[in-house]
Amino acid sequence: MSNELTVQAGGALAMPEEDLLRVLGSSLYPGASNDSIRLVLGYCKAAGLDPMQKPVHIVPMWDREVGKMRDVVMPGIGLYRTQASRTGQYVGKSEPEFGTMTEATIGGVKIAFPEWARVTVRRLVGGMVAEFTATEYWLENYAVKGGKEKSIAPNAMWTKRPRGQIAKCATAQALREAFPELGSQPTADEMEGRSIQHHDDDAVDAAAGGALAEWIAKAQATNTDADAAAVWQDGGKAFTAAKDRAGYAAFRDAVAAHRRALKTALEANTIDADPASQPADAGQPEDGQ
Repeated sequence: MSNELTVQAGGALAMPEEDLLRVLGSSLYPGASNDSIRLVLGYCKAAGLDPMQKPVHIVPMWDREVGKMRDVVMPGIGLYRTQASRTGQYVGKSEPEFGTMTEATIGGVKIAFPEWARVTVRRLVGGMVAEFTATEYWLENYAVKGGKEKSIAPNAMWTKRPRGQIAKCATAQALREAFPELGSQPTADEMEGRSIQHHDDDAVDAAAGGALAEWIAKAQATNTDADAAAVWQDGGKAFTAAKDRAGYAAFRDAVAAHRRALKTALEANTIDADPASQPADAGQPEDGQ
């Protein structure tokens, strides 16, 4: 039985769906299932976009309610650039600026990354050039290794391109601020490695993730084992009080890795000896969370 459905996207392409699935599956979305590519076609059809320009990406995300990964369609940074250009009011952007480079061990992975990236987008408003600047922090944006995995380590792309990835996030945010009428959905680069949210999970996870990043940064800023142990004790108590078992475990692992690094440096005589002993454990979160 032949498939008579014809897909028209942005007036630029019309062909039977079966042929379009085969073309996209062998070129722009290799390895993606036909169902996921159909999501792309539906998105592009609704928005009047040409799927052959790959305006959107297929992002595998962990769905906590169903307990498995599933594909989600999200815009790429290129779509926001294209839409901004088509307004006739986009007059370019700045080169990304980066904050101080920081070295840290996150989830057992040692990485150097810029503290933040800043991008300014320029738009003609009332005949004058207006600037819209966005600053995004690396620790608040980096993608972890897979949604199901409990590790907080950055994935391969964020490890390989720490500047390039955070610059994309800052660019996307600046474009949304300059052209709010084009949409507010996060890009694939911003959402990679995150879980699908349901109900009020966005606010809860944002608060928990922000607290974890702050405690890890505070611990990794210490230069002695005694200072690191003191931060661990305070942070461990905070996660225990919040009954955040996952946050507690992630913070524990990050601090332990940092303290091992301090010990290695001490043994190599690269820092002064610190005679302070480790304080007592901050305690495990209560059961029944």
